[in-house]
Amino acid sequence: MKVSIIGGAGFIGCNAAEFYAKKGNEVLIIDNLSRKGSESNLKYLQDNYKSISFLKGDITQASFTEELLPGAIKGSELVLHLAAQVAVTTSVTNPREDFNANALGTFNVLEAMRKLKEKYNENPVFIYTSTNKVYGKMEHIPVIDKGNEYDYESIKGIDENVPLDFYSPYGCSKGTGDQYTRDYARMYGLNTIVMRQSCIYGKRQFGVEDQGWVAWFTIANVLDIPVTIFGDGKQVRDVLFADDLVNAYELARQNISKTRGQVYNIGGGSSNKLSLLNLISKLEKLSGKKISPKFAGWRPGDQKVCIMDISKAERDFGWKPKISPEEGVSGLYSWIDSNKGEIKRLVFGKD
Repeated sequence: MKVSIIGGAGFIGCNAAEFYAKKGNEVLIIDNLSRKGSESNLKYLQDNYKSISFLKGDITQASFTEELLPGAIKGSELVLHLAAQVAVTTSVTNPREDFNANALGTFNVLEAMRKLKEKYNENPVFIYTSTNKVYGKMEHIPVIDKGNEYDYESIKGIDENVPLDFYSPYGCSKGTGDQYTRDYARMYGLNTIVMRQSCIYGKRQFGVEDQGWVAWFTIANVLDIPVTIFGDGKQVRDVLFADDLVNAYELARQNISKTRGQVYNIGGGSSNKLSLLNLISKLEKLSGKKISPKFAGWRPGDQKVCIMDISKAERDFGWKPKISPEEGVSGLYSWIDSNKGEIKRLVFGKD
């Protein structure tokens, strides 16, 4: 089958493209190559998989999404929309850029999907990658301090019925795309699925301080770079290895009769939670190096705890994570250690 991946040269997109190319599928990557590491990811994919093609385009430009995109993705059975501005901090300093990439860009892509259906009578599965940030700070949910980490007082995780609270420009822009994607299934009959993702990490992730904390702390440990913890380090996320995430995309596609128009929390769940301090401890054991972070104030919109209840995804399409934080962090560490030169060049601009 043909799979089109918008934002396919990014971290998650690269993992998704490799997953489908390995299965012998035709993969089209659509990307504007603006993010650090995207050109390197694209080269890696094209050097290793002849079934991968590339189209450069900017989803913030209606001329691209209206005139070129529908024809480019024609014949696809799956369209993954992964292109985004991904950092809360960037959204605070430049909310217009964030809005254009996430809200306007997603609207433009959905219009391209609508045109695909109207002009070519095609209606592929469309998966939009949303975020746990659409739930806001969730201050109404009681949290307890367990020493090295925070946890929910009386629940294991939040489900899809928790009220939305688009805290931060990033939460607003991603939440806008989230709700538009859901509504295009109702209004226009598109085969859309929304996945509200928790903390995703894995290979080909060039994490930086502002975004991708598991990768960033691991990179810093390997390269002996000082790190700063914003907050007290006890904040907890459920972490999910990229391989498990891409498997969720495919299982949701295979079960579109059930998943169409639905919203799913996708993360590690209560069995795969990790605080910043827990991660530091794991990295110290892996590397044998002591980590002494600096501490700074909390970032705006940061949640003390965000753990997804992923039971709806398991009920509807039989998915649950298979890769533990121990296995995943160890695999990420090995990849970073083996690619130190590339990471220095791409993340820090050094040889």
